[in-house]
Amino acid sequence: MQYKRLGNSGALVSELALGTMTFGKGTSEEESIRMMHQFLDEGGNFIDTADTYVGGRSEEIVGKALKDRRSEVVLATKVRMKVGETPNDVGYSRKRVMDGVEQSLRRLQTDYIDLYQLHVWDHLTPIEETLRTLDDLIRSGKVRYIGCSNFLAWQLMKSLSVSERKQYAPFITIQSQYSLLHRELDREVLSLCNEEGIGLLPWAPLGGGFLTGKYSSFQKPNENWRLATAGPGEYVWENKALKRNFVILEKVKEIANDIGKTPAQVSLNWLLETKGVTAPIFGARTLEQYEENMGAIGWSLSEEHKNQLEEVSALPSEYPNRFIEKFRRQL
Repeated sequence: MQYKRLGNSGALVSELALGTMTFGKGTSEEESIRMMHQFLDEGGNFIDTADTYVGGRSEEIVGKALKDRRSEVVLATKVRMKVGETPNDVGYSRKRVMDGVEQSLRRLQTDYIDLYQLHVWDHLTPIEETLRTLDDLIRSGKVRYIGCSNFLAWQLMKSLSVSERKQYAPFITIQSQYSLLHRELDREVLSLCNEEGIGLLPWAPLGGGFLTGKYSSFQKPNENWRLATAGPGEYVWENKALKRNFVILEKVKEIANDIGKTPAQVSLNWLLETKGVTAPIFGARTLEQYEENMGAIGWSLSEEHKNQLEEVSALPSEYPNRFIEKFRRQL
């Protein structure tokens, strides 16, 4: 296992992060705990959850698994989504964030959170209020670092600017969807991360399971597969079953066959060597899936294969990046 800096901080995290969104639902408590312990035993130290995953059950299972191994782990969780029926059970008000931290700490059976992340932009709460609250949490010792998730480039940059102006602790990471299927971050967010030293934590690095290779036609899969049953959002089958995506998948499968790896391992390995990426967050419902995903480390794609994946998955040439590149000055 290799380790990378967590954004601009001095903390080191494993090159893969274990995601826990299925813990307590698709994955039993017993198997979830076994998976986390195996991850730690194999050198992993970065575990990601959220207060809204399985209604808080994911955090409870994570806390139970890690209570005797807390110092080994860089533990990340999130706040923002609706967790109750009252008006203040959602968003980033000082009240919600303060309440959310206490609730997460209790479920996680810990007195501090290593990386506390804002789950998605809140258009209601001024970001100044939220960043002041997060800074107070860091000063209190309940939170060590902060990050954001699913922010637009201007939202991230505005947040960094406010933190610098007010001398608050800044975001050091952003967690966003990024994979061979979804490279929208290439437009602005990824270059901003590289410029400002923000670590990118890609979620859905396998495109909701699409890049595992188990989907082979435009026909909707049976109800036992994730993309057939997911609700509205990024995991809807119709959002994945696109001609472009199947072209990408065929190239991934071709390379996997050439080098004796699985499509999932090839897709994850491509991310591991992408500039700006700190740690892809992979999820696994079973230990078998976990072990396959862990097979993405310890080797590297050839330059030829990386170039092929880059070409087949690249976004179309677009303004203003196309215009800017034309006039790039070289020393």
